[in-house]
Amino acid sequence: MPWKNGGGVTVEIAIFPENASVDNFDWRISTATVASDGPFSVFTGIDRTLSVLEGDGIILSVEGLADQELKGETSPFSFPADSPTSAKLLGSAITDLNVMTRRGRFVHQVSRYEVTEPVSLSLNGATVLVFCSKGTVQAGDTQLEANDCLRFERCSNTELQLSGNGTVFVIVLNPA
Repeated sequence: MPWKNGGGVTVEIAIFPENASVDNFDWRISTATVASDGPFSVFTGIDRTLSVLEGDGIILSVEGLADQELKGETSPFSFPADSPTSAKLLGSAITDLNVMTRRGRFVHQVSRYEVTEPVSLSLNGATVLVFCSKGTVQAGDTQLEANDCLRFERCSNTELQLSGNGTVFVIVLNPA
């Protein structure tokens, strides 16, 4: 799917409501490749969290906030998607994970886990997605490879065991 500003392409992982577009979603999860410096698309009324999955890294300049350097090992960075934002690559192109929610409708939280030994998570949320960005991770009864995503609905202290060797992002989405 082309970027809203025409500057690249994004791969949609999940969207709600199911048949929504980039103009009317309540929440959206996607990956994108950023191959050059420049402005990010503006999404009015949207909160966004960005995580670097591959590449040397990026510096985000969000109006009203201090510049933020993001690399594969840094924590996810949240910012208002309706604030003018520009990006400067630290070297090669990057691939990022984007989580976006419509303000007043949904809120989200993104956590990054390096799985090298068994980890037990307690999932809580209306919708929870577990996205494997690299490696192979066993999530309960499901094996996740790079770019696989597992979705859970209506979680209340749902236990999930992770094992293997890889990186996962846990995305929690709740109504506002």
